[in-house]
Amino acid sequence: MMTDTVEVAFTGTIGAFSLDAAFTVPATGVTALFGPSGCGKTTTLRSIAGLHRIGSGRCVVGGDVWQDGDSFRPAHQRPIGYVFQEASLFAHLSVRRNLLFASRRGAATGAIAFDDVVGLLGIGAMLDRSPQHLSGGERQRVAIGRALLSQPKLLLMDEPLAALDHATRDEILPFLHLLHTTLKLPIIYVTHDMAEVEHLADYLVLMSSGRVVACGPLAALQSDAALPLAARRDATVSFDGTVGNYDTSYGLLTLHVAGGSFVVPSAWIAPGTRRRVQVAARDVSIGTSPAESTILNALPARIISRSPAGEYELVVVLGLGIDGNGARLLARVTRQSWDRLGLAVDRAVYAQIKGVALT
Repeated sequence: MMTDTVEVAFTGTIGAFSLDAAFTVPATGVTALFGPSGCGKTTTLRSIAGLHRIGSGRCVVGGDVWQDGDSFRPAHQRPIGYVFQEASLFAHLSVRRNLLFASRRGAATGAIAFDDVVGLLGIGAMLDRSPQHLSGGERQRVAIGRALLSQPKLLLMDEPLAALDHATRDEILPFLHLLHTTLKLPIIYVTHDMAEVEHLADYLVLMSSGRVVACGPLAALQSDAALPLAARRDATVSFDGTVGNYDTSYGLLTLHVAGGSFVVPSAWIAPGTRRRVQVAARDVSIGTSPAESTILNALPARIISRSPAGEYELVVVLGLGIDGNGARLLARVTRQSWDRLGLAVDRAVYAQIKGVALT
């Protein structure tokens, strides 16, 4: 049995809802449970937490067995931090005392320090305030801090941004990104918002009607034409790159990815920094030669596969590099363009990328 994974398998019913969800993901980074409302994401999360005991279940985190057959560890004995949609802070306690309450519970291990959490989440200025005098985003940051200070082995987050407006969500996302990159703590994150998945997730569990449709690294599932993600109008592939040189004359950053390098308009970023790259299918076109144009990035690639997207369009999977073994991209093209250019699976082409987003 591998000890560096989160292994989950739940089969049974809660009321009229039937769940048959099984997946194994690394015990590191952020795993997103994604799917439409009512597909079983929260039920799965609550089962991991021990808040639901569903028919037949198995839950093993880092080699520690929390549930297996008749063996069931109750929620209060599981080393988890749980962040709900609503912050649910103690209204009669200050922010500081809310945090210290959780800190006392996790005092035996103390691997995550109070001052580090306060700095990471930017809540130092509000320590002596009452939760009633905080904005929704501030309350949620405190709730995350409280969960961290309980010294969890696994952090569970149930749509923590769902109750926030778009402006507040955009304000808190950078803090979640810092949490992801700073702490070596596995996170299982429930959401139905693909933008949150693209920004935060390393691994994806795709759910539908109480079942796991697919599970794997985010980029692999995003670029799998057999899955519904690739057919979405807003289909995007997310992967990590390494910052290279910076051209001060034009404000252009070189970003190295598997199979090639992008040139991206950007402020200076230190060389060697890891950054997430997002490339939308709508920003990728296919050429048979590196024609001169205003497009900054025309990279050698190879056509991996094609799938229908409606009557007159195709979703094309491209692999960067002459051999096609680099990062995967998606392109959405018309059947007319496919035929006119004589495109075919395994043909060497150029991926013309009109836009690259950094997060």
